[in-house]
Amino acid sequence: MAQSVLLTGAAGRVGDAILGDLADEHEWRLVDRDPPTGEQPGEFVVADITDGDAVRAAMDGIDVVIHLAGDPRPEAPWDSVLTNNIDGTQTVFEAAVDAGVEKVAFASSNHAVGAYETDDRTPDMYRTHDDYLLDGTELPRPGNLYGVSKAAGETLGRYYHDERGLSVVCIRIGNLTEDHPPIDYERGQAMWLSYRDCAHLFDRCIRAEYGYEIVYGISDNDRKYYSIDRARDVLDYQPRDNSAEHD
Repeated sequence: MAQSVLLTGAAGRVGDAILGDLADEHEWRLVDRDPPTGEQPGEFVVADITDGDAVRAAMDGIDVVIHLAGDPRPEAPWDSVLTNNIDGTQTVFEAAVDAGVEKVAFASSNHAVGAYETDDRTPDMYRTHDDYLLDGTELPRPGNLYGVSKAAGETLGRYYHDERGLSVVCIRIGNLTEDHPPIDYERGQAMWLSYRDCAHLFDRCIRAEYGYEIVYGISDNDRKYYSIDRARDVLDYQPRDNSAEHD
């Protein structure tokens, strides 16, 4: 069944992947602070997510929010991640509650747990048959301020689920690239997320029933150190791609 979906940060790479496969699957209201450069599905709203009035107006009649907007730079300074990633995310959650939205899918990041890769297990984390997988139950361990902001967004989601009744899924997105995984970059291959698996994953976030979840957004790669079991179990995520199948 098609849903009315608000997609923030629609002009970015993740938005491109989602809309590339799902443009005709749902009713879209797209939000970005930059105007579109080409034809887009549904309604396009030029607004910044730090503008509470604009965000609240955009929520009218929406069933599900996919929240991608924010400063995506791993090296982003604190004033930017505080304003765009933390304050902006809280504005989106609050407006969703006020509007009676049912679900919010929050685009978190592998950077929320990036510092796990600095310990002594790092070499084993890239091997095909290693048992050590992060599965979403571990505490955040960010390695930069961008990761801190994503961990904060996950915690905001926990609060808005527990205290305000929203269904929230946080997707720790891996390395999203189109057509093929990163070349000669083992870490990128281990956390690869193809465009079609990305679209499928967010489609499941729109359609599935859940309370509060943290899942990993990667394809079904032979080499991985993130588990996708929770995404399979809760969302019925069925990825089709594997970085090992590419030269």
